Amino acid sequence: MTHPTPDSVRLADEITRRLGHLSTALHDLPPDQVIRVIARVLDPDNGVLGAFTQLVGTGSLFARDQAERGALPAEVCLALGRAANELNDIGLDLDEHTDILAGYGGPSGPTTARPPAPAPLVVRRRR
Repeated sequence: MTHPTPDSVRLADEITRRLGHLSTALHDLPPDQVIRVIARVLDPDNGVLGAFTQLVGTGSLFARDQAERGALPAEVCLALGRAANELNDIGLDLDEHTDILAGYGGPSGPTTARPPAPAPLVVRRRR
């Protein structure tokens, strides 16, 4: 089993640090910019979520190979596979909303359209 090069580990650390900075910066941005940043992050083709999903999928394939060789427990392989599948499903669920997010704050449609009304979020309890 090869070990990651220090550059790869540093790259992962840098990506993590910069994502933390981005998350912190969102608090200081106006709402329209926050939505645009989130839309870019969630972009299925060029966004962070898609890239992260691909990274976990690649890790899953590596873990499967290593589990078949006996170097990793099968549980690790299965957990990474489930994570990759769940991330893919999340991306598919969000994909239908990325166009709305990307267009947020942009030129609006016809002037005869009714302005958007606030939508209360209701939590329903199971009894």
